[in-house]
Amino acid sequence: MHRTQHGHDDHAYDGHAYDGHGYDDHAYDDHAYDYEPSRDEPYLPGTRPRPRPRRRRLALAAAGLVALALLPVAADRVVAARIESRTAKAFQQGMGTPEAPEVEVRGFPVVTQAASGTLRHVDITAHDIPAHGSARPLPVSELSLRLDGLTKADDDSEARARSARASAFLSYPDVSGALGLEISQGDRPGRVSAVVLLPLSQEVTVTTTVSAVSGNRIAFEDFEVTGGSLPAAGSAILDRIFERPIRLRNIPDGLRLRSVTTTADGLDAEFTGRSVTFRPEEA
Repeated sequence: MHRTQHGHDDHAYDGHAYDGHGYDDHAYDDHAYDYEPSRDEPYLPGTRPRPRPRRRRLALAAAGLVALALLPVAADRVVAARIESRTAKAFQQGMGTPEAPEVEVRGFPVVTQAASGTLRHVDITAHDIPAHGSARPLPVSELSLRLDGLTKADDDSEARARSARASAFLSYPDVSGALGLEISQGDRPGRVSAVVLLPLSQEVTVTTTVSAVSGNRIAFEDFEVTGGSLPAAGSAILDRIFERPIRLRNIPDGLRLRSVTTTADGLDAEFTGRSVTFRPEEA
């Protein structure tokens, strides 16, 4: 046997037994390992497995169950939308608002509430409610109602809420129009400022307290001169203007005025009531 100068067998290192790296070519051929990409690895082109039929059936079944669960919710929402639309239309016609109010029937399901004849909670927000039939009309810029236990008569002649809370916003321009004086926020909480025009282009500024009195009326009392000089004749005029409270005539029957507060833009009036009735023919 022929050996190299290093003492190794020539045939042990021939082209078939040694490839230059000491590994057998056939030990790592293409078929030695059945490699599958990991789920955490991106699939190579042509290696993504086909969707398994069982998983597809499970996904379709889950989607079907979700659709069945959503059907009652969708049907209930349709009923609620119809009630809200009819309520908004009736309120607009009864109160004479230029636009239909925003109405929301709360609580689920609405279908069972409608079937019982009583809606548990209804929210109504109306804008620009006019005040007709008054010598000093004071419109309501915004009225927000929260009604509990709302029912309606069989002949649709009235709707009645077991209890209600409401807030009304009265803008200073509307208050000014009702009083005939330029009204703005006063120097202290609970007071408003009024500008009185005198002959010879003179002005006098007075402040007066604002409060809620019986009969859903707003009273203006205890006026004080805070700028300029008010003659006796002017004082007598202000006495006549402020001595009569302004009644809010565009408020649903049964609501009682509880408080009036002053803000930068107008007056906020708060109401509560029981057995609050809406009668379109009387609005």
